[in-house]
Amino acid sequence: MRLLKIVPDHTNIDFVSLRGIAFAITMLLSLAAIGVTFAKGLNFGVDFVGGLMIEEKFATPPNQDKVRSLVDSLGVGQASLQQVGSANNLTIRLPVQSGADEGATNKVVKKVEGALAQQFPGATFSRYSTVSGKVSGELIKNGLLAVALAVLGIGLFAILRFEWQFGVSTVVAIVHDLLMTIGFFALTRFEFDLNIIAAVLTIIGYSINDKIVIDDRIRENMRRYRKMEMREIINLSVNETLPRTVMTSLTILLALFALLFLGGHVLRGFTAAMILGIFVGTYSSIYVSSSLLISLGLRAEPRLERIGKTDMSNAERVAPRKP
Repeated sequence: MRLLKIVPDHTNIDFVSLRGIAFAITMLLSLAAIGVTFAKGLNFGVDFVGGLMIEEKFATPPNQDKVRSLVDSLGVGQASLQQVGSANNLTIRLPVQSGADEGATNKVVKKVEGALAQQFPGATFSRYSTVSGKVSGELIKNGLLAVALAVLGIGLFAILRFEWQFGVSTVVAIVHDLLMTIGFFALTRFEFDLNIIAAVLTIIGYSINDKIVIDDRIRENMRRYRKMEMREIINLSVNETLPRTVMTSLTILLALFALLFLGGHVLRGFTAAMILGIFVGTYSSIYVSSSLLISLGLRAEPRLERIGKTDMSNAERVAPRKP
C-alpha cells in the first residue's frame, strides 16, 4: 500500500525568490490590520469591559430596535445588542449593576427574560455572564501580560538556542501573526474575550513549533553545507520540512473545521481565530521568518575570529563525503 504524499518527493520550490513580494504583502496586511483595529476597535466581551451579558434565542428574527427599546424601559441600564450565530440569537449587554451580587443579578436577568418572553412569544433564555469593572480591568492586564511574556520568552529561547537573527525573525513573525488575528476580530466584530486570548496563545504555540522545526533544519544545513549560499540553504531547509508542515496544518484544520460547523456559536470566535492562525502561522514560518534571516545578515560561513585562520580548511567542506 502506497503512502499518501501531499508534497511530492524532491520538491524544490524557490521560496526565497519571493521574499520581496512576501515582505511587501506582510507589511501591507500588518498596516491594514492596525488601521482596521484603530478605526473600528475590538468588540470586547464582558470579560474585558465588565457588566452583564444575557443571551436570548427568539422564535423568529427579532426587530433589534424594538428589543433595545424594551430593555431600556426596564430601568436596568442602556442595552447594547449583537447578533450571534443565527439571526434568531441576540446577546444583550447591560452595564455593571450597582451592588450587583448574585441575587441582584438574578433579579435583573429574570426581569429582562420575563419582559422579552411576554413581548416576543417563543423567546427563550440561553445563558448569562457577569463581570465587575475591577475584575475586567485585571483580566485585560493579565491577558496582555500573558501574550507579551509568551512572545518575549519565545524570542529569548530562539536567541539562546540558535543565533540572535533567529530570535529577531521569530518575534517579527509572531507579531505579524498577532496583528493578523487582532485585525480579523476588528473586521468581523466577533466577540473578543478570554477565549480569544486562549486562542491567541495557542496560535503562538503552533507558530513557534513550526518555526523552530524549520530553524533547526536551517542550522543543521548551515553546518553541513558551509560554502553553500544562504538563500540555497533556506530553500533546501524549507523544502525538506514542507511535507511535515503541510501535513500538520491539514490535520489540525480538519479538526478545527469540524468544530467550526458543529461546535455552535459559542466556540465560533475561538475556532475562527485558530483557523486563521494556522494559515497565517504557516505563511509567516515560510515567507517571513525564514527569508528574514538573509536580510538580518545570517551567513553559513564560520567567522574568522571563531575558528582561526589555521582552521579554515575545516570550513571548506561542502557536504559529508559518501563512502
